[in-house]
Amino acid sequence: MCALFDPPEPRRVSPGEYPAWDQALALLNRDLAATLPQLEPLQLLALPSYDAEEPENVYVAMANGEWHGNCLDPNSQASLASALASVADAAQETVMELSWQAWPLCPEHGLGMHPMQDAQERLFWRCAGERLRRGPAHFHAAVGALDASGTSIRTQS
Repeated sequence: MCALFDPPEPRRVSPGEYPAWDQALALLNRDLAATLPQLEPLQLLALPSYDAEEPENVYVAMANGEWHGNCLDPNSQASLASALASVADAAQETVMELSWQAWPLCPEHGLGMHPMQDAQERLFWRCAGERLRRGPAHFHAAVGALDASGTSIRTQS
C-alpha cells in the first residue's frame, strides 16, 4: 500500500514496448560497450505520469536503475532518427552525471562529444576540436559506431 504522496515505482520497460527507442538504445549501448566497457548496458525505465491523461514517462537509466535528466519526448518515437537523437541525449546525460565523466570522448582531442545531425539527418558524435590550436570541429563517428580505434570522419562544422 502506498501513502498518498509516495512517488510511483519505476518499472523496467519490456522489449518491444517502444520499438524505436529500443533500436536507438541498442545503438547507444554499442557505443557504451566500446568506450566504457566497465559499465553494464543502459535500459529504459518508465514511471506513470502524475496526470492520468498523459503517457508514462520513459527514461534512459543505468543497469542499476538510476537515471538523470529529463524523460524521453514521446513524439520522438515517430522515426528512428528522432528516437536516436532523443535517446542519445538522455543516455549521455545519465552516463555523464552518474559516472562523473565526459562521455563519449574524442580520442583525437580528449574532449566530450555531443550528438548532432548532419545534412542528411544522420546522427553523429561531434567533437568541437581543439579551439586553442584552432583545430576544426568534426564528426567523429555515427552514433552506434564508436570504437576504440580513434578513427575520425573529418568534416568541418
